[in-house]
Amino acid sequence: MVKIGSSSLTTAAGGLDADRVDALVDGLAKVRAGGPGTGGGPKEIVLVSSGAIAAGLAPLGLPRRPRDLARQQAAASVGQGLLVARYTASFARYGVRVGQVLLTSDDMSRRAHYRNAYRTLDQLLSMGALPVVNENDTVATDEIRFGDNDRLAALVAHLVRADLLVLLSDVDGLYDGDPATPGASRIPEVSGPADLAGVSIGSAGRAGVGTGGMVTKVEAARIAAGAAIPVVLTSATRAVDALAGRPTGTYFHPTGRRSANRLLWLAHASTPRGALVLDEGAVRAVAERHSSLLPAGISAVEGEFTAGDPVELRDPSGRAVARGLVNFDARELPKLLGRSTRDLARELGPAYEREVVHRDDLVLLAH
Repeated sequence: MVKIGSSSLTTAAGGLDADRVDALVDGLAKVRAGGPGTGGGPKEIVLVSSGAIAAGLAPLGLPRRPRDLARQQAAASVGQGLLVARYTASFARYGVRVGQVLLTSDDMSRRAHYRNAYRTLDQLLSMGALPVVNENDTVATDEIRFGDNDRLAALVAHLVRADLLVLLSDVDGLYDGDPATPGASRIPEVSGPADLAGVSIGSAGRAGVGTGGMVTKVEAARIAAGAAIPVVLTSATRAVDALAGRPTGTYFHPTGRRSANRLLWLAHASTPRGALVLDEGAVRAVAERHSSLLPAGISAVEGEFTAGDPVELRDPSGRAVARGLVNFDARELPKLLGRSTRDLARELGPAYEREVVHRDDLVLLAH
C-alpha cells in the first residue's frame, strides 16, 4: 500500500509535474514486476494518491488552494480527471492498467458500502489492474478540510489486508524537530507511543498545495500499526527502497492485531450524527462484557440521526466510550428508553424486539 501527497506530485504553482509522476510510476512498476533490487517476486500494489485539488488549480486559473469548500470541490472535479489520466498514460508505458476508486470515509463504516469497496479493490487486483484510490473530494466535506488521505491510506491498507503501508512525503522521514533546523535528527524506528514522547511533530507539506503534514502521517501510522500493519514513512524518491525492505525513512513497528475490518473504519473514519447517554449498567455491559446496547440502558438521546447512522455512546459524565451504528431513528428512541425489548415487542410489535446498537456494529474507543 503506497500513499503519496500533493506536494510530491505537483509544481509549486499548482498543476501536475509529469516528471514527478513518471518517476513514481517507474519505481512502482519496477517493484510490481519484481524487478532486480526490489526484494523478491512480483507484488500487488494499491496507490492512494492526493493531488486532485492541486492539479485543478492551474487549469482554473487559481493561484493557490482556495479556502472555500465550493471552489475546492470545483478544483477537485477538474483535477481528478487530469490526475488519473496522467497515471493511466504513465503506467501504460509498462502495460499496466489503472483503475480509479473514489471513496468517502464516512460511507465505509456501512456494511453494504464496505463490502462493495472491498470487492471492487479485490477484483481490480485479481484482474491485474493497479487501483488508484483518492478521497471523493467533489462531494466530501470534512475530508477536504482536514486532508485525510493519510488516514484514508491506513484504513484502505487494512481493508485490502496489506502487508506494508508506505507513506511518501517530501521529507525522508520523521525528525525529532523541524527537519530544516540544524541539529534535527531523523528517527529511524518507532516501536510505540513512548518513542514519540517529547517529539515536536510539525507540518512538512509545501504550503498552499496540500493539507497533510507530519501530524496526519503519524496519526495514519498509529492507526495502521495498531492494526498490525508495519509502516514506512519516507520521501517519494525512496519508494523503491521502502517497498524492497531496505532501511530508509522511519519504520513504525506493528503495535496491535488486526480487528474486524469495518470496525476500524467505524472508529477512525465515521462522523457521529448524535449520541446516546448510557446508565452505569449499560456502560459496563458494553465496555466490559462487549454486549449489544438495549433500550433499557439508555437514559437520553442527543442529535438528529436516522437508522444506520454512526452515533457516540457516552457514560453518565458525557465521556464517549464507544461508537456504533444505530438501528432506530432519533425520533423513535425516546419512547423506548428504559424499557425491555420484550415489553416493547408486546406493545409495539416484533420489529422493536432488537438492539439499539448491535455488538457487531459497535467499537470501543481508546482513552
